[in-house]
Amino acid sequence: QVQLVESGGGLVQPGGSLRLSCAASGIIFGIYTMAWYRQAPGKQRELVARITGGRTSTYADSVKGRFTISRDNGQDTVYLQMNGLKPEDTAVYYCNAKRVDTDYWGQGTQVTVSS
Repeated sequence: QVQLVESGGGLVQPGGSLRLSCAASGIIFGIYTMAWYRQAPGKQRELVARITGGRTSTYADSVKGRFTISRDNGQDTVYLQMNGLKPEDTAVYYCNAKRVDTDYWGQGTQVTVSS
């Protein structure tokens, strides 16, 4: 059974930082491209950052220079370090594992940026 379990969300003030984690089980983690998506109320889910098994990463323009995605293949975990958070970063953040036509999602973790 495949599980992706996110953690690390919460309430933070503008300019603050959070680190999200996603622990995977039931997959050969190292061969999956891992990604973080987010969905704000009333908006479509959007890609935030993606990292391949070879650790090539890509980012949405809105988070470049502020967010960093990384992975630990020994711990089957992907991280999202979020710095300089803005109110518009408020959303539910989802972990995704993808390989060819196989797609898995976590349950999501809420990130709220507010003073």
